Amino acid sequence: MTDHSGAVSIQQLNKSYPSQNNQDLKVLEDISLDIQPGEFISIVGSSGCGKSTLLRLLVGLENQYQGRILVDGEPVSGTSLNRGIVFQDHRLFPWLSVKENIRVALHQSELSRAEEDILIDEHLELVKLTKFKDAYPSQLSGGMNQRVAIARSLVNRPQILLLDEPFGALDALTRQNLQDELQRIWQAEKITMIIVTHDVEEAVFLGDRVVVMQPHPGRIKRIVTVPVAHPRKREDVRLTNIKNNILLDFSDPFKDQLINSKPKQFADYQFAW
Repeated sequence: MTDHSGAVSIQQLNKSYPSQNNQDLKVLEDISLDIQPGEFISIVGSSGCGKSTLLRLLVGLENQYQGRILVDGEPVSGTSLNRGIVFQDHRLFPWLSVKENIRVALHQSELSRAEEDILIDEHLELVKLTKFKDAYPSQLSGGMNQRVAIARSLVNRPQILLLDEPFGALDALTRQNLQDELQRIWQAEKITMIIVTHDVEEAVFLGDRVVVMQPHPGRIKRIVTVPVAHPRKREDVRLTNIKNNILLDFSDPFKDQLINSKPKQFADYQFAW
């Protein structure tokens, strides 16, 4: 893809949900973030910081919020083929082959079936699954199914790909392999990618910038630039240093207090026997 579209601008975004006591539960507060076309952004944070909610707003699955979300200067209003999304669960149809699962994403296209076949084959090649195009999801590994999901999300040539914990359910080795694959696909497609994850190492390995969020309500604590060229190597000490620095944002101050406090003697404790 040579088009340089895919700029995102989030301006003073606030999101709340109604609660039982008639007081709104604020999920996101004053989120402002500008993303350049073709940039890879990682959003990392603990549970409850609104990462997935933010992604749902970006893709257009939710429309009730305060503030502005712009893609290439236009407000986001509902879903669009210009914005693809990959979930933690691959969500493939078990009764369809790999090829037909990808074809599902083209149901609104005006392409002929022959043109669809060419496009599907291109994306099977992109995710290195050409030999498995006639297989069914039950015949593939979890990692392979997730690659099918990525191909399905890319087949409409979106300007932006959103990824919601796409590798969270996979084993460590498969997860690392797919991170490498995603890095390769991003470099090949040159589109904007935004991934949300709990995994700080994953966020640093993939992202040009890492958006660190804190919860209750979800808000941006800081944005960390990762000045390491792609493709990256996991053993790069610069990535390790950035990861360790970000991990400090998630340290438990109460735990630190306990660690740093003077240890009690056995006689200082009270027992019920």
